[in-house]
Amino acid sequence: MEGKMKIHNSGKKASPRDLFVYLAAALSALGGMLFGYDTGVISGAILFIKKEFALGSFLEEIVVSVVLVGAVIGAMAAGRAADRLGRRRIIIVTAFLFVLAALATAVAPTVGLLIAGRILAGIAIGAASFIAPLYISEISPVKIRGKLVSFNQLAITGGIVVSYLVGYALSSAGDWRLMFGLAAIPAAGLGIGLLPMPDSPRWLFGQGRTEKATEVLRHIRGHADVSDEVKEMRLSIEKQSGSWAQVFSPHLRPALIVGIGLAVFQQFTGINTVIYYAPTIFQFAGFQSASAAILATLGVGVVNMLLTVVALMLLDRVGRRPLLLTGLIGMTAGLTVLGIVFLFGGTAAIVGGVSVAALMLYVGSFAVGLGPVFWLMIAEIYPLKVRGLAMSAATVVNWGANLLVAVTFLTLIRALGKAGTFWLYAVISLGSWFFVYFLVPETKGRSLEYIESHWRARKHPRSMGKQS
Repeated sequence: MEGKMKIHNSGKKASPRDLFVYLAAALSALGGMLFGYDTGVISGAILFIKKEFALGSFLEEIVVSVVLVGAVIGAMAAGRAADRLGRRRIIIVTAFLFVLAALATAVAPTVGLLIAGRILAGIAIGAASFIAPLYISEISPVKIRGKLVSFNQLAITGGIVVSYLVGYALSSAGDWRLMFGLAAIPAAGLGIGLLPMPDSPRWLFGQGRTEKATEVLRHIRGHADVSDEVKEMRLSIEKQSGSWAQVFSPHLRPALIVGIGLAVFQQFTGINTVIYYAPTIFQFAGFQSASAAILATLGVGVVNMLLTVVALMLLDRVGRRPLLLTGLIGMTAGLTVLGIVFLFGGTAAIVGGVSVAALMLYVGSFAVGLGPVFWLMIAEIYPLKVRGLAMSAATVVNWGANLLVAVTFLTLIRALGKAGTFWLYAVISLGSWFFVYFLVPETKGRSLEYIESHWRARKHPRSMGKQS
């Protein structure tokens, strides 16, 4: 059975029905676009919000990072809901929450109501951050699963770039309210677009709706013979109980360590300090106006998106591990250079230029490694029956780590200095490299059911990608 699982679909040519899967993946990835937009828009908006409400550094950190409190709540609640109600339904509910949050933050008359709107946006972000890649992974053929799941990461980076463009366009007017309110448009598109889409066939199997699951699978694969996939899914469901006890069971412990470890390292390497505070960092480096700082930030965002496109093309060819290991080396180098720049300084032009180049190297390296691979990996490595719960756990940890980094960034700057703060992130990036090298498996070309069988056999994670 393992041999069958391992090569399942590997020799088939792309079906015209793959276009349907691409469409479903693209629509689902609008959740990622909103995730990116609501994450990035605060970097430009905060420059005007802190002036309008006369915020000190503590309240500034709260306004920026409180969205992450909501994200933790959303990730915790959505895991069980996705297993009970289905992936597609939760994405639609999440779209509705995005619309409400966009409107609430756009009209907030006080800091308190603005914070409440940001928490609501965070709940939607926390749910969307793993439900979208989960749904995509469960409808995708093995041969293009990496590419399709990483549509979500591309959408995240695209959303960040759009938020920077909007921030730059509205910076002369300082219209931070419109920056927030525009998110309602793609949010509505996400909810409406998912209405005619099918439920995940793997989720339907988990609910005992075998005939409906088979019908959906035939529809999205474009051929009548889906017996191999049906057999694998049925075997997967029979061998799992779908409880928290199963998530923490000994044979899944390596998978849990991989997911939680990548969740922590993705954030502790400092990526969202750049996303949330990039204009602030560039002002540290000598950019005088808000518009100039936001424009420099836009360049970093474009690099992030372009390198994510590169990652999409390489994930199913090169594999997950090589991209992670290479990306972490680049991140370490970029952070190290950034620390050196802030330590020794120089003319404003030199400091500004080198800081932009260092941040581009750092963000670009993240975009080909930890950025897409974390979300792809947690959508692949867990068994069907506990996939929602396990992805929820990893996502909660990810957002919790994100929150910790966001609320401590300005504090670390004051305590360690700019150079010390970025060097701390560089050391963590280097530690992440060793974690990936020794513990993270290669899942390229492996069916979800084969990956599950690997854990049941108690094999070492690094042996997963080896031929047998």
